Amino acid sequence: MKLVRCLLYLAAIGAGSFILGRVLPKRLFHWERFPFRPFGWEKNGSVYNKLGIRRWKEKVPDMSAILPKLMPSKKLPKDVSAAQLELMLEETCVAEWIHGLLCVLGFGCVLIWDGLWGWAVSVVYALGNMPDILIQRYNRPKLVRILQITREREAT
Repeated sequence: MKLVRCLLYLAAIGAGSFILGRVLPKRLFHWERFPFRPFGWEKNGSVYNKLGIRRWKEKVPDMSAILPKLMPSKKLPKDVSAAQLELMLEETCVAEWIHGLLCVLGFGCVLIWDGLWGWAVSVVYALGNMPDILIQRYNRPKLVRILQITREREAT
């Protein structure tokens, strides 16, 4: 019964955070500001290559593919504009923030199911959100470079 309550709780925070991510003003999430700008140790995302991110990142479920009418596509169009890239960059920040929030809120299972099993469910849930955070931090520096090139192209 406690497992069912934990799963219902996790489903509720997942749905709630999805809605929150859609309604929060995007101006709150800027790729050039802390905590979204790259940290020096990330080497503009290349540090994630050591985790083999190129091999597995496409296998992680993408909500924009599941709910295309509610979320902008993560695929770059052939003739991408600076405005589209800015939206994509904001979306990477929102996704990172929401998955981080889910990592923290997932530990609510400890309050539902005290003891080792509550902690186990919480840790597994947090670890399950980490790949999404890593993907955003890996992709963002590339998108920023593409944005800079696109802005230069559009200015001429």
